[in-house]
Amino acid sequence: MAPTPKPGLIRRLFGWLFSPSAKWSVFALLLAGLVAGAVGVVGTQVAVAVTGTNEFCGNACHSHTKFVYPEYKASVHGSNRTGVQATCSDCHIPHSYPAKLFYKAEAGIRDGIAEMQGAISTQEKFEAKRWEMANHVWEEMRANNSANCRTCHTPEAMSAEKQSEDAVKQHKKFASGKATCIDCHTGMAHKEPEEPKAVKPAAAASPDSQAVVQAAAAK
Repeated sequence: MAPTPKPGLIRRLFGWLFSPSAKWSVFALLLAGLVAGAVGVVGTQVAVAVTGTNEFCGNACHSHTKFVYPEYKASVHGSNRTGVQATCSDCHIPHSYPAKLFYKAEAGIRDGIAEMQGAISTQEKFEAKRWEMANHVWEEMRANNSANCRTCHTPEAMSAEKQSEDAVKQHKKFASGKATCIDCHTGMAHKEPEEPKAVKPAAAASPDSQAVVQAAAAK
């Protein structure tokens, strides 16, 4: 009789995972699961808190330290007469779970790859990409109706008497759903980029210039 073939690695792994324990009681297994879950939850919260500070966001990447963080610290969100700050994560990271975790993972991977590639490693490269990067953030804010802005700025609590006439007009557009915060406040924490000038199409050659070209080609 031919010997029974040995199960593959995956089959043995599933067998080990789903076979009854011969050494541990159900209570011990439940307790181990609870401890592992608690460690995972606490560890995740600690990691989120540590990676959400201004010090981490501003100094984890070379480009942030050189170009992004100094702009933020000089802005009204970084320094003002009352000392109330809007941190990097307040503005850029979703505040609810699990969106916060997904966004941090996605942004961390994307920024890490760009940093390793040196995409914005110099002032010139950074300025060349500023418009594109700013628009990426603005579109994210428009998509969620500037949700992060509105965690601090409550439209219902705004006093029209203390605002300019133009501000009152624009905030009415916001209240009616015709605009969102980032449509007007695009230079609050970082230098507002200039829109690249459109490349003008080459002008059509005039009949006279065509004749000159043809004459030169015939010589």
